[in-house]
Amino acid sequence: MAGRAVLVTGASRGIGAAVARAFAAGGDRVAIHHRDSAELAEKLRAELPGEGHVVVRADLADADGVRAMVDAAAQALGGLDVLVNNAGVYGPRELPHPVFGNTYEQWREQWRLVVETNLTGAANVTWCAAQHMRERGGRIVNVSSRGAFRGEPEQPAYGASKAGLNALGQSLALALAPYGIAVATVAPGFVETDMTTTHLAGERGAAIRAQSPFNRVARPDEIAAAVHWLASPQAEWASGTIVDLNGASYLRS
Repeated sequence: MAGRAVLVTGASRGIGAAVARAFAAGGDRVAIHHRDSAELAEKLRAELPGEGHVVVRADLADADGVRAMVDAAAQALGGLDVLVNNAGVYGPRELPHPVFGNTYEQWREQWRLVVETNLTGAANVTWCAAQHMRERGGRIVNVSSRGAFRGEPEQPAYGASKAGLNALGQSLALALAPYGIAVATVAPGFVETDMTTTHLAGERGAAIRAQSPFNRVARPDEIAAAVHWLASPQAEWASGTIVDLNGASYLRS
């Protein structure tokens, strides 16, 4: 089969869809994962250039469902060469969950939902995908966030889950290198996606754009370009890295 076999989680929209388009444009076969966006996923599949693309479904909080989804993707694509852990949630129904202003029960539930998807879900997808890469090598790229570094006072579970994803990626970069599997991470700031639409509206949106000296936020295709390169054969030596993609809106020392 021509091209590589690529699984992109959360690929029906936003960054994930842009990532799927980038790989398909490069001649790869893409498994488009979604949780409850079948119509969008099928529409994207029909639009992608090339052949052999498939749609797979799973709730990443369902460990058994994750394994079935990854195995289905590998079977349909003839194996797996690349995994992009893109799926994530900012918070249940995108509601803030600061320490004060929620009940203890709400606090616990919000943490459970966010961490199960953003961190545990990504870890489970990675374990399952690695079983298919063990004998052939591969690339794993995680989509994190600048929130892992600067802190998210209104969405602490989100920030913590992304910090955990960063650490997971670096641990696996060490563990999987002997098998020819490189692992890298991108950490975007605000990106024009469905998840950020409400945040970018009105005066708040102007303030968010002003965080960058470019006075804008990222486009999904800009993040996808970095993901695509990190998954390339030439990027093996970038394994273990975390690439900031925030338009100089937050500078780490």
